[in-house]
Amino acid sequence: MCLNVFSLEEKMTADNAIEIKEAFQRAQKGHNNKAKLVASLKSRYNKLEDKTLFHEEFVHYLKYAMIVYKREPTVENVIEFVAKFSTSFQCPPKTEEEEEKGGVLHILLSHKANSHAVRFRVCQLINKLLGSMAENAQIDDDLFDQIHQAMLIRVTDKFPNVRIQAALAMTRLQQPMDPDCPTIDAYMMILENDSNAEVRRAVLSCIAMSPRTLPKVLKRTRDIKENVRKLAYQVLAEKVHIKALSIAQRVSLLQQGLHDSSEAVREVVCARLLPAWLLRLDGNVVELLHKLDVENCAQTALDTLRAIFTSTPADELLQNKLQLDNRKLIPLDSLSCENVLYWRALCEFIKAKGDEGDEMLEQVLPDAATYADYLYGYLKAVPVLSEEQRADFNQLELVMTKEFISQQLIHLTGCLDTNEEGGRRRVLTVLQEMLALPQTPPSLVSLLTEKLLALIPDDHRRTQTVSYYTHTHTHTSELIHTLVYPQVQVRNPLPLAEVKVRILEAKQALEDCITAQEFSRAAELKDSITGLENHRNQIIQDIAESSQPADKEIRTEKNDPETLLRCLTMCAELLKQMNIKTRMSPTISALMSSLILPSIANAHPAVRNMAVVCLGTCALHSKELAKTHMVLLLQIAQLDEVKIRISALRAVIDLLLLFGFQLLSDRPATQTERPSHSPDRQEDETPAAEDKGDAPEDSAQSILIMLSDFLDSEVSDLRTETAEGLAKLMYTGRISSAKMLSRLVLLWYNPVTEDDTRLRHCLGVFFQLYARESRAHQEVVEECFLPTIRTLMNAPATSPLAEVDINNVVELLVELTRPSALIKPSTNTEVRNPHLVCVHDYLAVRVCGEMLKDPTAPEVRLYAKTLSNLELSTDGTIRKDLLTLLQQITQVVKDRICLRAVEKMIDQLADSREQAELLTASALQPLDVNADGRHTNSSNLHIHRIPTQALHTHHHFRAVEMCSILCLTRFICSWRQFSSFKRIISYYQNVVKWIKICLPLSYSVSVQTKIPQAGRGTVNINLVSVPCFSAETATEDPSKSAKRPKRGNFFFFFCILI
Repeated sequence: MCLNVFSLEEKMTADNAIEIKEAFQRAQKGHNNKAKLVASLKSRYNKLEDKTLFHEEFVHYLKYAMIVYKREPTVENVIEFVAKFSTSFQCPPKTEEEEEKGGVLHILLSHKANSHAVRFRVCQLINKLLGSMAENAQIDDDLFDQIHQAMLIRVTDKFPNVRIQAALAMTRLQQPMDPDCPTIDAYMMILENDSNAEVRRAVLSCIAMSPRTLPKVLKRTRDIKENVRKLAYQVLAEKVHIKALSIAQRVSLLQQGLHDSSEAVREVVCARLLPAWLLRLDGNVVELLHKLDVENCAQTALDTLRAIFTSTPADELLQNKLQLDNRKLIPLDSLSCENVLYWRALCEFIKAKGDEGDEMLEQVLPDAATYADYLYGYLKAVPVLSEEQRADFNQLELVMTKEFISQQLIHLTGCLDTNEEGGRRRVLTVLQEMLALPQTPPSLVSLLTEKLLALIPDDHRRTQTVSYYTHTHTHTSELIHTLVYPQVQVRNPLPLAEVKVRILEAKQALEDCITAQEFSRAAELKDSITGLENHRNQIIQDIAESSQPADKEIRTEKNDPETLLRCLTMCAELLKQMNIKTRMSPTISALMSSLILPSIANAHPAVRNMAVVCLGTCALHSKELAKTHMVLLLQIAQLDEVKIRISALRAVIDLLLLFGFQLLSDRPATQTERPSHSPDRQEDETPAAEDKGDAPEDSAQSILIMLSDFLDSEVSDLRTETAEGLAKLMYTGRISSAKMLSRLVLLWYNPVTEDDTRLRHCLGVFFQLYARESRAHQEVVEECFLPTIRTLMNAPATSPLAEVDINNVVELLVELTRPSALIKPSTNTEVRNPHLVCVHDYLAVRVCGEMLKDPTAPEVRLYAKTLSNLELSTDGTIRKDLLTLLQQITQVVKDRICLRAVEKMIDQLADSREQAELLTASALQPLDVNADGRHTNSSNLHIHRIPTQALHTHHHFRAVEMCSILCLTRFICSWRQFSSFKRIISYYQNVVKWIKICLPLSYSVSVQTKIPQAGRGTVNINLVSVPCFSAETATEDPSKSAKRPKRGNFFFFFCILI
């Protein structure tokens, strides 16, 4: 683009005018040296005594660039040149300062222009002028205020590009130390409220950091747009010192940034933010952990360390060995939360490398036996506080620190090489001893059990092990010492607990044999049970004879909350690691009857909660057990404390996911089938059949009502857990309910859940996966469309739903039901038949019916907009029905905007329908050739129709079709532009050239000319081509020949009058 610069001002000499004009012309070219141009024009300026005329002409030439909105390179070069020239006067005299002030004021006066291009260029020029000034530059106070006021107005402009330039222009006008700075206030307002992501990015790039602005910048790390989040982390890395952030802010930044859904954002956190923090801490990673609360956010600290290790070369990982001694251990007196966590993260990172990291792991971790002794020595030193000592905060904090270090040391056992039998046995022994000690902190029981069971591969042995320790914790300490090492006391009688377990197993086997009618085997088992019972009685008698009275007092079973919680925790870990297909063994049944079920009624909430977790996990292994205790879990989910209710709700959801709603039936039933994917499913299907398959209506309905009530709960955790459970049930096909899906959509948009990040994230992912999974799911979304819109439209003003943007909800539901969004078709029919009626067709019919029901309703305009966004199928019957409905709508709807949208859709349906008919009726025709090979000379060419398949044998036909369509469309689309008969003739000549170029000789193109009288005549162009828009035959009246062509199903034919 080249600016049209004209000579101006008779008052200027010819020499001067050419100099300014030439400078602007040369400034448009990027290869010119701007510094030389500035120096040359400045030299001319300094020679003039009267600067006024120079300013007037300079501003005049500048106006040519000010009216161009598009970011043309030539215009950008001119603006850059003007800014450099205007700021080239470093120390201007007072008179020159006043004159420059006058030039800037003249530009500022245009900031209110009606043209958005002028407003954009004014803000851009002010931005470049202020940005090109020196660091210590000064401007007049009045000029400062006028620029400030003008830019404050322009940051609220309706055009985003104007707001961007205005925001950038105020960069040097902000005063961070002033609590009432209007620029800072404007910046914070934009960050909070501006709908354009680029405007928010512009403000982020120029806002000054201060205690006022820092929270706003931190909030942008959770912006909806990826580019804004990315820039926010970059700004924090460059402008904010780690010490300026609180611990909570640092943890939040790392937790969100390292788990951001965008890979680009995660990359910025790893490559920019973490290195910037380490640079300010002299590269000390342990010192960085000191800046985080590792005891309360261990997982975030681990993720941070993994990110640092990933970007660190392998040879540098071992340079900082945390002052390991010659045993490759950290001395016990040097252990801290930070260095032990670093040690664990480093070992886990190296072990994850597989065989490649084995050699490196040997340099930072000792053998299994050595580490087991080291772990045992530290765990035994952890003190147990009494109730009085727990009141002392210092002692409590010290114990909590030691427990955290113990947890990290236990985690490190997973990195040990346990292939060597001696080391593996020693680790097992240490873990068993720590579980047996009553003074082991409750916070370590779960982790110790997990690591112990991980070293035992067989489920039966795991069950036996846990049974030992649950029994020992409820009996005397002397008895415990005889049970800790059962493998060592080989010659001694079997412990009492083991004998009891064997009796239970034998009785269970006896029942199975009787059921299977294996009576010989049953007789043997009965004799075995008799012998085991005699053995048990003998052990009890021996203990009674050899024990002191004090021993009998200790032997009584303990049922205090701490002991029960310890035993239930071990049971929960056992059930988690058991294979889901493993049947309930007699040992587990004994634990259920003697430990888990009695604990359900315990007065201590923590015991009840863990018992509910164990009961729910046990029920996953047995359908009969799940049937028996489902009612109990449902009662707990409604009546107990919040935490226990959530645990019971999770158990109910898991059971429904595994067994289905037929679990509630009195007799065993087959698993519920997924909803039918047929597009022709019955509308009058009962809710019970839709939602629950073969399950009894009352039981399943009561569960759905309960879950629906939980969605309205004021307890956010319960509400979130319910929504997540319903999402799982719907995604797996256990329920298929449009009403429930509508509830979830409304919950997602409800402002009440705005701060519930987990709920919003869960439902946001669910909607996308659910709708794209199958057509049947899209049909459910389509069914919930109208109920959801009605609920929002009818929401009272006091309801939070009144604040929801209905247009946004409509856009979401339309996108979810779009046929092209399906990941895979749900039936083979959809693959074979691309013209199958799609979900949007059904939705269009429903919306049309809703519009006809009440044409004066306020939502009619919303429905009309919805229709224009639908992706309809090519089925002729559906399109015909829709066309009829839309024509009925035009007769009853009075709203103009709605009518325009409906008429536009009618035109689109009519055009596509006619084109589809023509595509199946004809194809391009070859030229008729005589037997002697010469072209026919007849004015009326005879065209033979040939089958479309025959045409497809010629590879060049497709290219010819496309060229023809391009030519014809170009003519028709430009028909409106003809304002005179001469322009029609001119364009006709161009069309003839296009046709001759695009079509080879094998296509019929004939030009017929008739001149009945001098100066007038007709020219007819006949072209046989694919169906396209057609122009009506022009009459001899020139005024009629310029009409807009109607759309129809004709071959291209037009007449031009000449």
